[in-house]
Amino acid sequence: MFFIEKEIQMAAYLFASILFILSLGGLSSQESAKRGVLFGIVGMIVAIIATVLGEGVSGQVYIIIAIAIASVIGLMLARKVEMTAMPQLVAILHSFVGLAAVLVGFGSYLDPHAHTLTGAAHTIHLVEVFVGIFIGAITFTGSIIAWGKLDGKVPSKPWSFKGLQTMNLVLLIVCTILGVLYCKADGTSGMLYLGIMTAIASFIGVVLVMAIGGGDMPVVVSMLNSYSGWAAAAAGFMLGNDLLIVTGALVGSSGAILSMHMCHAMNRSFFSVIFASGAGNGSGGEKKAIEGEVTSLNHEEVATLLKEAKSVVIVPGYGMAVAKAQYPIFDMVQTLRKAGKNVRFAIHPVAGRLPGHMNVLLAEANVPYDIVLEMDEINDDMPNTDVVMVIGANDVVNPSAQDDPASSIYGMPVIEAWKAEKVIIMKRSMSAGYSGEDNPLFYKPNSEMLYGDAKDSVEKIMGFLKA
Repeated sequence: MFFIEKEIQMAAYLFASILFILSLGGLSSQESAKRGVLFGIVGMIVAIIATVLGEGVSGQVYIIIAIAIASVIGLMLARKVEMTAMPQLVAILHSFVGLAAVLVGFGSYLDPHAHTLTGAAHTIHLVEVFVGIFIGAITFTGSIIAWGKLDGKVPSKPWSFKGLQTMNLVLLIVCTILGVLYCKADGTSGMLYLGIMTAIASFIGVVLVMAIGGGDMPVVVSMLNSYSGWAAAAAGFMLGNDLLIVTGALVGSSGAILSMHMCHAMNRSFFSVIFASGAGNGSGGEKKAIEGEVTSLNHEEVATLLKEAKSVVIVPGYGMAVAKAQYPIFDMVQTLRKAGKNVRFAIHPVAGRLPGHMNVLLAEANVPYDIVLEMDEINDDMPNTDVVMVIGANDVVNPSAQDDPASSIYGMPVIEAWKAEKVIIMKRSMSAGYSGEDNPLFYKPNSEMLYGDAKDSVEKIMGFLKA
């Protein structure tokens, strides 16, 4: 079997690391995102080849066969999974990274070569194994629960009880004590301590995510992304692979930064989310009574409002993704723009169930990037907007976030759709958003409901616009 020299392998690792950094930089904007993905793909191919053909690696044939099988499975899943299921896919893939870190940790501990280490080197290796398995186990089970919540198999309501945080603290202390005993133990008893810690860490992962409400799931997904990165870095230390350490650190740190941005967008405390110390920001008092009456209109009336409007803002949400309405929506946008209307999209940072979910869907329909604006860019223009179309969104346009201290989303920055002259809310029903909060926007005098499937409704509106 052909092997590459150590110097060439390190050069390849350096090249791959640069590509991964360029990939992260490219993913920071819609215009360069595709280029960033390509950088990441090339970097991963270089990294895999350099690792498999590195000195001291045996069983390359079996490794290549395993990679080929996994690649085929990955391609089949990627072609099959809908964009609406992408958050669930991301969450379950994070669990694979966590499980890999756990398996690498146990394998590294059982490696005969590891037991020949002495002194500080031996202690450092034991700590690497313990920390890697701890992070991996939390990532594994936490990601499975996140997948269940996103897929509707686990209730989105936060699981909480008196003494939850005390229990988590006690479990963390127990794991720390087990770590000390493990570092002092011999092979057999060390394995016992490692197994007990793995079970406790797995339980902690379940508890941490179960205690987080559905409204905070976008933050949880990005935080689990960070955990998976640190788990990969820990595996890199255990395997002595410099590239895996660098890559894991890049993913871990970028995921943590994204989580902080997401928390800021939702007015959540970063530490309250990652430690599940609070499901929401509400004061717990009596909620404000919703005043007003819900009224509705038909597709022809919506078309008339759009014909008369000069400025239109579209606020997409998860309902748009479910209905696959982005394509007819863009056709409608093109028709309105040809008629001289100023049409723009307003994207909330946590719209959908994954950071950037709406941006990806709109890009999929070839919506120009220059008319897709973030919440902070559009809110000041709302009072000068004739019509706002809220398509499948709910919590991100809920006025309770600003005027009801008892609401669980109070303090969360939202798109101020109610300040426009007219608001059209397209939904299948009056059901609450993912946070479980009722939306007073539906009852405001300048708001009208258009019930039905978003894709079907837009196509009917288009019929009247072209008439």
